[in-house]
Amino acid sequence: MVLAQDGITPIRLVCLDLAGTTIGDVAMVERAFAEAIATQGIVPGTGAYARAMVHVHRSRGCSTIDVFRGIFPDNEAQAQAANLTFERSYEGAIARAGLVPLPGVVEALDKLRGADIKVCLTTGFSRTTLSRVLSTLSWSEKIDLALCPEDAGHGRPLPNMVLTAVMRLGVEDVRQVAVAGDSENDMLCGRRAGASVVAGILTGVHSRERLLNGGATHLLDSVADLPELLLGVTPVAPPVVAAVH
Repeated sequence: MVLAQDGITPIRLVCLDLAGTTIGDVAMVERAFAEAIATQGIVPGTGAYARAMVHVHRSRGCSTIDVFRGIFPDNEAQAQAANLTFERSYEGAIARAGLVPLPGVVEALDKLRGADIKVCLTTGFSRTTLSRVLSTLSWSEKIDLALCPEDAGHGRPLPNMVLTAVMRLGVEDVRQVAVAGDSENDMLCGRRAGASVVAGILTGVHSRERLLNGGATHLLDSVADLPELLLGVTPVAPPVVAAVH
């Protein structure tokens, strides 16, 4: 466990997003969303397609089925069909190309766990897709837990996954949690859960402004910078934080 300094609550748990934060698969995810939407009759070159992809971008970090429910609000069957296509497309891309951790991520995981900080991966993917990702990465010895919305009842921006990690991993105080992700919804989730560190990671889908709007306490170029922030090797000044919604 990281020792407290100057009254700062020690961090015992880090909740890390997957796509765009720890693995560099943003383009794969975007293509899978586009293919899923197209199978439901919303094709590229139309206004409906453009609006749907804007919704996808704004909703990154959320449960994938909730993203499709936002696109097809009056048709649950269509949302479920699109989600199934998304899963097949994304998992097919993994099978063809594999997954590559972003630079410095593996080393960061080792540093965090070496400092007795527990690591939980969180995602908007289904349990089936998350299992495929984990088997591809072979990170079983580098993390303590991996959660999807099905495990917690709800996905981001609600705080359920972070709070579920707190309970399952025996963390006594939500202030002992750090959350890191590349989307505004990651930031909202972390703030709503009560995490003391909510780090916006600039390797993914949302801009600095969007991350701050979600309530980021810090902005980092990548997850590789997270151990320095949490272990106090190099103090990182927090940005001016916008109001949390």
